[in-house]
Order: sequence, then structure tokens, then C-alpha cells
Amino acid sequence: MKSIDLFAGAGGLSCGLKQAGFSPILANELIPQYAQTYQENHQDTLVISGDVRQVCETNLKKLLNLSDGEIDLIAGGPPCQGFSINAPIRSLDDERNHLFKDFLRVVGALLPKAVLIENVPGIVSLGKGTVISQIYAELNSMNYTVSHRILFAGHYGIPQMRFRTVIIGIRNHKNTVSFPEPQFLSKAVANFAGAKELCMSISPLFQQDLKPQVNVWDAISDLPEIANNQSISPNEYLSPPQNNYQEYLRKNCTTLTAHHCARIAEVNLERLKFIPQGGSWRDIPYDLLPTGLKRARRSDHTKRYGRLHPEALCSTILTKCDPHWGSFFHPTQNRVISVREAARIQSFPDNYKFSGNITQQYEQVGNAVPPLLGKAIGDEIMKMLGENK
Repeated sequence: MKSIDLFAGAGGLSCGLKQAGFSPILANELIPQYAQTYQENHQDTLVISGDVRQVCETNLKKLLNLSDGEIDLIAGGPPCQGFSINAPIRSLDDERNHLFKDFLRVVGALLPKAVLIENVPGIVSLGKGTVISQIYAELNSMNYTVSHRILFAGHYGIPQMRFRTVIIGIRNHKNTVSFPEPQFLSKAVANFAGAKELCMSISPLFQQDLKPQVNVWDAISDLPEIANNQSISPNEYLSPPQNNYQEYLRKNCTTLTAHHCARIAEVNLERLKFIPQGGSWRDIPYDLLPTGLKRARRSDHTKRYGRLHPEALCSTILTKCDPHWGSFFHPTQNRVISVREAARIQSFPDNYKFSGNITQQYEQVGNAVPPLLGKAIGDEIMKMLGENK
């Protein structure tokens, strides 16, 4: 099954789709450092580094020697910052919010059998739903049956509080579009519009058939201790794999990499002394609080300056594992989580390498689609394409 990945980032989505049986023949990514990481981990893929608006669909056909409908899947996640509920201003005037049109332009030229668009939940309500409506209209006009849902990462064995909007289109499809059913008994409260209608729910009748939730400690307990601001990664693991999740991510990998972490200031180390597992800024003495949090209500900023609880899920991995942004302190060590720990929580396999400096590596991990989520979606698309045959 041939696929193309646009807005490919470091390749998290492609990593998961490959596990489902897709073979990425081309990827496009704007940021050179991300493109380098993608190429290093997908060496058989042609990687074009540059603005997708400059990608000529006619040249793509010649370059790849393709005819209409020969590509099985075009996938991608147009930049999400303009859609995010965390954006200071969510506006249709933000030029990033129109890059999906370039995605659809390439789809219109190559007419793949399936289309996958992945984004933040905020895309659903942007412009009172006009962005979603426009995507539907464009794909419907090309004979795609389209549907969208909001998927929760924890349902697919990812130890993280992450929700993503997934739009799937299948060309010349006679049945309704389906989405992967939850596989793990994991729960979270969605704090965005349309959550109840679009999120996959777990019926009490089927809860007994689901696997137990994968938690933070399941993801990172076999990794050795490191110091705050440690810049060189240890090569060896602390122990053999402790569970199925670690076995899965350590497959074909004997040397540990990227287990290094960003520096936190002395004042944050002092604050950290007062924060228990599962605790947050509320546990810090008032005199030690950052100025902004001294004015905060107890109900505000629920995850800031949080120490992860080993038996719970992690906050959504962001482009910076900065304590001021969320709950990123290690459960037992006085530091933020390492790049490899963030990658583990995103479900990247341990043999996945990240290029660039430590800041760029955190960015690549945080911006990525969790590979196991990509695999679950890819498995479902494979099933629908099989039905069409």
C-alpha cells in the first residue's frame, strides 16, 4: 500500500502507518531539521523539504511515475497552531488555517484511494465549523465518503491525555467510514466544544473486554536515572523490559538514545521539593509561586508545575516539556522528563532517532502524531480499502 505524508514533521504518523502496512513513498516537511529526522528514520522515502505551497502536483506525478488512483493513501496534519484552543486568537485570517487547501490540491491531482487528515480538536469549531464543512465539500466533490471523529490517545494504549481530530475519506466507498474502536480502558475529560458528539465512548458492557490503561510508569520505568540538564544520554537500560509496552517499543533496539533532558532553574528545583506525585502548583508555598500564579484561582492552570503520577496518564506532550506549560516533572527524580521519556509517552519506538539540538528534539516529539494512534487509524483504513476491493 503506497502512501504520501504531507506536513510530515518528524514522521510519527508515517511510523504508525508503516506498522499498519503502508509504505510512504514521499513526504513533504517545511522545517529542515524535522525533514532530516524523517529521512533518517524512513530511508526509503523521498523527502521534499520546503513549503507545501511550492509543491507542484503535476511534477509529483512525473517524479513518482504515478497515474490517477495509484496512491492508496495521502495523509497529513496541516499545522495546528492556528486551530488550537490554546492559541491567543483563533481566526480564519491566520494563514496557517488555510494550508489544508494545499493538502486538498494534491489530493485532487493524485486521487488516492483514501485520505487522512489529522489535527487538534479546535479545528472542529473554528469559523463555526466552516473549515470542516469546506473539507467535506471538497472531498465529496471528488467522490470521497467522508467522516470525522475526535480520538483519545489513551484508548489506543498511549499513556497520554491527548485528543486529536481525525478526518477520513474513502473514494468510491459504498459503506459509512469507520474509526478504530477503543482497545484500552482509559478515561479522560474533554474540555472542548463538540466533545460528547465526536469522541469515541466505551460502553459499560464492553469494558471487561478492554486491556488495562497504559500509564506513565509502564512507559518509562526501565530507563536509568539522569541528572537535571544532563546532555549526554546513557547507552544502557536500567533493566530488561518490564511490560508489553516496553517490549513493543524496545523491539530491535539494544542501545538507549536521546535520554537527556532540558535544564530547570534553581528556583524550580526548590519548588519541586514541595510537589508530590500527581501534585501541581497548588502544593508550592505561596512565597515560592511565580508571580502570575500568585494571582491564579485554585481552579485555574490545573496541570502547571505538575509532577507526574506513575499510575496515571501524562499531560499532552507539547513542544517544550516546560513546567510552566503543564505536568512534566519526573515522578521520582527532580527534573523534567527526557526527550526519550517524552518519545516513549508518545509511543515512538526506541530505535527512532531525533536530529538537532535538545530543544529541536523536544519540538519534534511534541509536534508528532503518536505512532500507535497512526497505526490504529491505518489498520482501520486498511480494512475499509479491503472492503472496497
